Amino acid sequence: MSLIVQKFGGTSLADAEKIHRAARRAIRAKNAGKRVVMAVSAMGKTTDKLIGLAGEMSSDPPRRELDMLLTTGEQVSIALMAMAIHAAGHDAISLTGGQLGLMTDGVHTRARIQRISRERIDQELAAGRIVIVAGFQGVDPAGEITTLGRGASDTTAAALAAVLEAEVCEINTDVDGIYTTDPRIVPAARKLSVISYDEMLEMAACGAGIMHSRAIEFGKKYNVPIHVRSSFTDAPGTMIMNETPGMEDVAVRGASLKTDLATIVFTRVSSHPGIAATIFAEVGDHNIVVDDIIQNFYDDGKLANLGFSTDHAQLGEAVEVCKRVAKEHGFGTVEVDREVSKVSVVGVGMRTHTGVAARMFRALADAEVNIHSISTSEIVISCIVHRDDGPRALQAVHAAFELDKPEDADD
Repeated sequence: MSLIVQKFGGTSLADAEKIHRAARRAIRAKNAGKRVVMAVSAMGKTTDKLIGLAGEMSSDPPRRELDMLLTTGEQVSIALMAMAIHAAGHDAISLTGGQLGLMTDGVHTRARIQRISRERIDQELAAGRIVIVAGFQGVDPAGEITTLGRGASDTTAAALAAVLEAEVCEINTDVDGIYTTDPRIVPAARKLSVISYDEMLEMAACGAGIMHSRAIEFGKKYNVPIHVRSSFTDAPGTMIMNETPGMEDVAVRGASLKTDLATIVFTRVSSHPGIAATIFAEVGDHNIVVDDIIQNFYDDGKLANLGFSTDHAQLGEAVEVCKRVAKEHGFGTVEVDREVSKVSVVGVGMRTHTGVAARMFRALADAEVNIHSISTSEIVISCIVHRDDGPRALQAVHAAFELDKPEDADD
């Protein structure tokens, strides 16, 4: 009997009616002959409310206690979901990350999954139950409760799908699939029927908030198809899967905008081998996520301004670390810009198409958007711009690559 993992996000579980709707979708899959494992988020805005309460207690709450608090939201959801399924005449059981055996490292608020035991799940599935797992959480080797980061119920679902060798990981959410860009900013955005793992990874890393990047990594590594679809209709959504030959026919698959960014730049950094390694080793030791690296040489290459962009959530800690590093090594100042965004275009077709960068830069120039810095990889081109210019920049590049028009790969 095949197995399916279904994930339901907070907006899909915002009230009792929506929980019953999600329960019915799981029951339909079971009645169709599937073994069903669900991964659920906290209801509606529960996590935001809990974070707000934590802020009323302390301006800098201990991360361990924050994890203890935030995981209660998912425990409410799994219990209510089990009750809804029981009320519909089917057997179900709810499991926290600890009860399941989802083991993580010990980094509170952004832990990474180390392993998942499938023994308990297999036992419950063999008894004919729908298994409901609390997303976003696990336990470390010391038995401490940890969380995987905001939005990481996707990661829980994809990891479960990989371990259980599921035929598909279904991400049920409040949108009906993956779009060429954010339709709230670009109304002409078009839903994609298919996107590759690599493209979706880059879209997520560049600001597309619909999927947690580590979930896509699990899907790619273990070749688990991921179906992103609406919780509220039965219409097909977007399949995230391995590349197909036709995918490279399109140079750019989508565009994205990342708005929660800031840049931190060391000035007057001596240009000699090993200095960048020293700086980023310190940053990495504090688990600060580096988005893009920025470097400019001057004074005949003897000095450089060297920095990086990071999320606002880590900015305070990052600035503190960087100021200490600058003082220890005799750099100049540490300059911080909190008013930046990053606009990106993504597509596996960039490997075989030329002129993509020129087309993007011309679109930004025509929209009178100034580029602060540029980064590229094999399938993505990104530009850091002023935050106020972000929406206009996204609209410009989306139009330049005609992403509103249907493409053959989606026929």
